[in-house]
This record gives sequence, structure tokens and C-alpha cells, in this order.
Amino acid sequence: MSLSRREFAQLIGVAGIAGLLPQRLLGSEHRLHEQYLLPNRGNVRLLHMTDCHAQLLPVYYREPDMNLGVGPATGKPPHLVGNKLLAHFAIPPGSLEAHAFTHLNFAEAAARFGKVGGFAHLKTLVDQLRQSFGAEKTLLLDGGDTWQGSGTAYKTRGKDMVRASNALGVDLMTGHWEFTYHQREVLQNIADFNGEFLAQNVFVTEDALFNSELDYLHDPESGRIFKPYTVRSLGSVRVAVIGQAFPRTRITNPARFIPDWSFDIHAEKLQVLINFLREHEKVDAVVLLSHNGMDVDLKLAAQVTGIDIILGGHTHDALPAPSIVKNRSGQTLVCNAGSNGKFLAVLDLNIAKGRLKGFHYRLLPVFSELLPANPDMDRLIEDIRAPHLPWLQEELAVADRVMFRRGNFNGTFDQLICDAQRTVNDAQIALSPGFRWGTTALKDQMLTMEHVLNQTCLTYPETYVREMTGAELKMVLEDVADNLFNPDPYLQSGGDMVRLGGVDYVCDPTEKMGRRISDLTLDNGEKIEAGKRYKVAGWATVSEQSEGQPIWDLVATYLRDRKSAHITKLNTPKLKGVRNNPGLEDSPA
Repeated sequence: MSLSRREFAQLIGVAGIAGLLPQRLLGSEHRLHEQYLLPNRGNVRLLHMTDCHAQLLPVYYREPDMNLGVGPATGKPPHLVGNKLLAHFAIPPGSLEAHAFTHLNFAEAAARFGKVGGFAHLKTLVDQLRQSFGAEKTLLLDGGDTWQGSGTAYKTRGKDMVRASNALGVDLMTGHWEFTYHQREVLQNIADFNGEFLAQNVFVTEDALFNSELDYLHDPESGRIFKPYTVRSLGSVRVAVIGQAFPRTRITNPARFIPDWSFDIHAEKLQVLINFLREHEKVDAVVLLSHNGMDVDLKLAAQVTGIDIILGGHTHDALPAPSIVKNRSGQTLVCNAGSNGKFLAVLDLNIAKGRLKGFHYRLLPVFSELLPANPDMDRLIEDIRAPHLPWLQEELAVADRVMFRRGNFNGTFDQLICDAQRTVNDAQIALSPGFRWGTTALKDQMLTMEHVLNQTCLTYPETYVREMTGAELKMVLEDVADNLFNPDPYLQSGGDMVRLGGVDYVCDPTEKMGRRISDLTLDNGEKIEAGKRYKVAGWATVSEQSEGQPIWDLVATYLRDRKSAHITKLNTPKLKGVRNNPGLEDSPA
């Protein structure tokens, strides 16, 4: 009833014997996608993807070497990295699976195994898995963060990804970064989407009830903006899927884009909904399609009864097996399916007599060298990208090392963005948001504008320069650290720590709010003083729009002047209180 490593090894066995050389080296006649033909189990198949962040093409993506858990979460999935993750899930070091799920030997393994994801390759895999099991018994679910994260998504206001999702055959989705477009744009994109957009936890604000035209409300009586659930008959089985959008959208993203909509976890309303589905709709299984983040989902699964499966997203956790959470009515499976189109989860269910009797779960890495591109999707992607190619393909500078983002405190690409801000804006300190989206570039790879856009492309990209006191800077760091390390998952936002350029500090994630950050020091060795003012550069303000140029133009200017994407120092804090934490592993990029 769980992931079989032996079966995964069988899945990739031929590729492993061949050394898994990329298709371009093996020759075009070697099409190894047959290795993705899976045995059919049970009577319902759910396919789950999440957090692709508008990446239509294959990419490199490095998993984190730091994903710290605090309090009860310490040392438990998803807070495992590197060798600790391999040991927990009994994955052989050096294997294809080890490369897929960890950062270990990333540069060497990426050069050997090739890129991951890409909608044309994903389409081939989805169609194969759907057709082999039976389309009438299969659903493809998208956990959100689909319409944002690339240059083409920015230029088309997410419409490119609606077209791609329709071509992929997405049946159901929920959202988060989808809400960083304007309300009417979101509604129009949903209208153009061929599947169903679900979100039980998004309501109209009280002010909007009196001041706005609300012709779009799904349910005027409850105030729900979107359809909260759907019931699908899959063969002889009735499966309910409930949508759970990101509950902190108005806190972590600009509320000004969605002024009439409110977001929260709404666990009580969710329980009422589940009870109704069980008692009145007589469903055989309940699935929550969630964008809460995995820690939130784990807590929710322990508190809310009647959910069989949570298919989660937001925190970009790629885990080869579900977590099983016990609660008053039984148990709930909590799954997370990674990000950037790198994985597709396959969940085969045995459902009978109104209950889930068994499951078989596989989180398949989507290696583009092992899966042929679907021709129709290839043509669609070419059509989407064609008007923007001169912008996307501008060559800027050569990477002097692996350039990545994901990690609790800093990444090499984040440092590059901070260095660019300090240089172009002549600032002592730079701040950059701790987003978890952003692809990876290899050493000696030419960075194009598209690489920069993949790290920075959002709908509020304006840069700023302002003065801040040392006390204000510390307050910002304390606030973000609490979003990341508060032991109550319901008070976490799911991102990583704000990135700093020009400043080192000490952080104890196990401390309480106001006591995690200390010893702030400029790169020149000068201690930051609480009452002294400093020139700070930043971007992506949530509260109000800035006046500066878009961050991607600033970074491009910086790289054009240098021709080499070079960083001299990574501003990563000294950590306290985390010795032997399985969510931390020192390893070169």
C-alpha cells in the first residue's frame, strides 16, 4: 500500500542498465518512455501535478540542501534532505531516484541525466497513464501555481498556461499565484479553462458585499467565490474532490489585485462540507486538492475527519511516499508532488463499499530525455513562445557555478539578484523575496533573459531604494523568520527566508519571535546598529507599488555589463540550535 522501491527500480531498470545516457547521446531511435508503462492497480487512478510555475519547456531543477523542520516537525517529512532523505525512503545513493529527489552531486547528475519536465513530455506521460488505465476512471488534478513564473505567462497574463492546461487535459485545479492577476483576469482565465476550478476557502469580503458588482459569485448565499467541490463518477465509484486555495494569499501577495476576495484555512467549513458529501452525496471517497503547504496539510489531516487523500502543493516538497496521518475517523494520506513539472504523481486506489481499501502511489520523475515530446503540444508551445523569442533568448552572461534558488536561507541565483541590486542602485544592503519557484542553471551555461525571468517574473516586479534603520531591518527578518519557523503550521506561509545581500547574521530557528535574529553585520565587518540608517534596495513589495524598473531589467543590465554571472560571497547566516537536524546537509552545489 505504499511506494515500492523495487517497482521503481524495475520502472527505470533498462535506463539504469544503459547508464541512462541522454537520448541525444543514445540516438533518436532509443525511446525509453516504455519504462513509464505502469501496472494498473485498483479501480480509480488520480494523476497529480502542482507548482509548475508556467514552465512549458524542460528545465534543470535542484532540490534543496536545507529544509529545516522545527518543533514536532523536526526530522519528519518533508523536512529531510540529501542523504537523510535517501536513508528514510531506502533510496540507493547515486541512482536516478536519488538525483530526482535530492541535491546530491547535482551538477554531475544533471549533466548525465538531462533536463526534467516540459509540457510536451508531460503530455506524453499523462496520455499514456490515462489511456492504459481507462480515461473514464482517471482524473488529472493540478494543485495550482500554474499561471505564473515565466516570461510568456507574464506577457499573456496567464493565458498561455490556460491553453497548455487545456491541451494537457487538466480536469480540476485550485490556485495561489493565479490570484496575482487582477480579479477579472482570474475570472476570465477560469472561464477559458476547460476543467473545473475549485476553492472552498475563498469568500467575498464584507465590504464588497455592499460596494461591488458580484455577478460572478458561485454561491451568493454563502459568499463563496468559486465552486467548492465536484463529484465525479469514475467507473462505478463516486469521488468528491474539494479545492483548497492558498489560505494566506492576501498576506503574502498584493491584496490590491483581489480587493473583494478573502482567504483562510476555514477548517470548520471544510468539515461541514465533508460531512455533507459523506451523508447526502453518498460519495465513496473524499480528496482534498490543496495548496496549503505540506505542514499545514499534515495538521489539517489530524484535525479534520473524513478526508481520504490530500494532494498537496505550495511548498514544492517532492516525496516518494505519502505521509499517513491518523485522526478520529481513521487516516488520511498526505501527498506532495514537487514543482516545475519535474514530477507526476500516480495514485491508484482500490475503493469499494464507500471506503478506501487500498492504494498504490508513485511519484514519477519526468525526465524529458526518456519521454518523447507530444507533437501537438510541441506545436502549441512553439506558437505561444514565438512572439516573445527575441526577448526570451537574449544572451546575458555565463554562469560561473550552478545557479539555483531553493533553500531556506539563500541560493546562488538569489545572491546574484542581490548583488545586481546593490551594484545598480548603489545600495549597502539588498533584499530579495524567498520565493521557492525558480529554475536552475548549470556551470558554464549561458544565462539568457529567460533564465532571469524564471527567477523574477511576477506581476509586481518593481524595484525600490529606501532607507531603513537597523531596527527596521531586524524586524523584517524576524517577521519573515516567524512565517517560516513558527511551530504552528497554520501560522506559516510556506516560503523561504528573505534573501540578503551585503549582510551576514545569526539565526536560531528554534527560538521564539523576536529572538531568532542577531549579530547583523555588513560585509565590511561593521556591526549594524539599531538606530543607524542604511540604504536598502529591494523589489516585489506587497503593500504598495514601487516606482523602480522591473527587477529583470535591472538584473539584465548588471549581467550585460559583466558577461560573467559571478558571485564572490554567499550571504548565508550562521545557524544555531539546528545541530544534527535532518533538514540540513552541507554539500557543494
